[in-house]
Amino acid sequence: MLKVNKTIVTVLVAVLCLSLVAFAATDKETFVFVSIGSGPDTLDPALIYDNASGEIAFEVYDNLLEYDGESTSKLMPMLATEVPSVENGLISKDGKTIKFNIRKGVKFHDGATLTANDVKYSLMRNMLMDPDGGPNWMLLEPILGVNTIAELVADFGGGDDVAKADPKVLRKVYDALDKAIEVKGDQVIFNLKSAYAPFLNIMARSSSWSAIYNKGWAIKNGAWDGKPDTWVKWYNQAKEQMALFDKANGTGPFKLKVWDKNAKKVVLERNDNYWRKAAAFKTVEIQYIDEVSTRKVLLQNGDADAIYVPLDKLDLVQKMPNVTIVDHVATMTNTAGFFNFNIDTKGNPDVGSGMLDGKGIPSNFFADVHVRRGFLYSFDWDAFLGEVMKGRATKPFGPIPAALTFSNHKQQTYAFNPTKATEEFKKAFGGELWEKGFTMTITYNSGNTMRAAAADILKYNIESLNRKFKVQVRDLQWPSLLDNLRSGRTTFFFMGWIPDFPDAHNFLTPYMHSAGTFAGYCGVDMQKLAAEKYDPLIAQGIAETSAAKRQEIYNKLQNLAFEDAIQLYMSDNEVVRVFRSEVKGYYPSPVRPGEYDIYRLYK
Repeated sequence: MLKVNKTIVTVLVAVLCLSLVAFAATDKETFVFVSIGSGPDTLDPALIYDNASGEIAFEVYDNLLEYDGESTSKLMPMLATEVPSVENGLISKDGKTIKFNIRKGVKFHDGATLTANDVKYSLMRNMLMDPDGGPNWMLLEPILGVNTIAELVADFGGGDDVAKADPKVLRKVYDALDKAIEVKGDQVIFNLKSAYAPFLNIMARSSSWSAIYNKGWAIKNGAWDGKPDTWVKWYNQAKEQMALFDKANGTGPFKLKVWDKNAKKVVLERNDNYWRKAAAFKTVEIQYIDEVSTRKVLLQNGDADAIYVPLDKLDLVQKMPNVTIVDHVATMTNTAGFFNFNIDTKGNPDVGSGMLDGKGIPSNFFADVHVRRGFLYSFDWDAFLGEVMKGRATKPFGPIPAALTFSNHKQQTYAFNPTKATEEFKKAFGGELWEKGFTMTITYNSGNTMRAAAADILKYNIESLNRKFKVQVRDLQWPSLLDNLRSGRTTFFFMGWIPDFPDAHNFLTPYMHSAGTFAGYCGVDMQKLAAEKYDPLIAQGIAETSAAKRQEIYNKLQNLAFEDAIQLYMSDNEVVRVFRSEVKGYYPSPVRPGEYDIYRLYK
């Protein structure tokens, strides 16, 4: 076998990549951040539900409220003039009516003046469009008591197909939303279905789904025209068909200048008419480069102000001069492996033959609980947490991170056990799986070396059990991965979850609810299981006011997640932040998409 000098290869790759990046040494008015992947999935707030897209929205759009620095509990007014409370008369005693007084004189990036009607339109449009895999359940649940628009259509007698529903039913849906969000002068009034404790958090910055954009501009660019009887034309559009896919017009501190998908770069420019003090940086460049060696050289040379560094590569920058490393940054983020119960096998390279013949896997491969348990007993947490994460992560107890209230620290968990893994695989498909074997693919997002390592650990351990077990590992650029997930083509994938708001409900819903993000990615059989066993308990949990009773409910859910082996809970994570020392103003935030609040940074 030909031996390759890895050092030479690494240097050559770095030089090649640098030749493709048009960076000059940064000045005081420019901030350059180099991350991984290929950039945003979309810029439309109705669909944004990933960090790469969210970090752009975070700088471009404002919300009604924002968190007070690194706090996850204290909120501050933003486009609203004050934080609603019972004490100031903006929240009713029963918690179902919440009023926001909208700030006057605020300008959008196109010069138009913010009004209360822009607030109503932004939120109504997001909910009515309700694209698959989007975040709008967080608005629909408290406002209308449903998780999807399709559910509301069905409740009004419109059947399962929104597009074919009677126009009278569709009008009822619009009317319900129109009554739920009222505008009176400069005030927006929300009439909630029931009291909902995290509602103010859902309205806070970090939440792209509640970002406020210009109604007139959106309509002019082809978005929903705001009429009561037309919204279904825009319902659940494909990503690229959505009118605001690659456009943005908020009131935030930065304006979108360029989203160059080919060059994998986003450029923002300062909003000099920002309603608060203008940002320190005139220009922000976010570049996406997977090679960590290239990112390192850019930082070292001063051509990048900050770079993404995974924990397993931290040693590359630890002795670098003029660089600040903020280590052990606490997060509420966890990472998991997800099983697709109903894989779309047609033309799918990740499933081989698409049959249980040793050369592939059938569509229902992971619908068998013994297969899922076999995978879980095959993962070596000690190796991953110690060797890959370098002790900067902990083993989860379940879908709720240990740092959050209602996590059950006594919950039984899976552990690496080849004997038990073998036993489970021998039970799968009545013993047929063990006899015939299988071939399948594990997927992760490009540039994420930690998830790559996790996939390799799982591959090695599973293949060691039976020579007929064959596991491939491949990476996909972020938008491509999301497209595969939405289409049901991905078999088993690794993904992380950062909370939309700091509450256990925001992990249980995406992980376990039938209308949750991951249930949607994991097939109809997962959705059926969730609807039968998990949905009722999740509904009880968010409605329960007693902390003790809520704990009991969530303990049941965490135990069901264990018994049903629905996901591989890999790690509760810490992170590091790496930036040049002249950059000031950084603060950690467990709920912020992306790594930096660039508005607060300066040199």
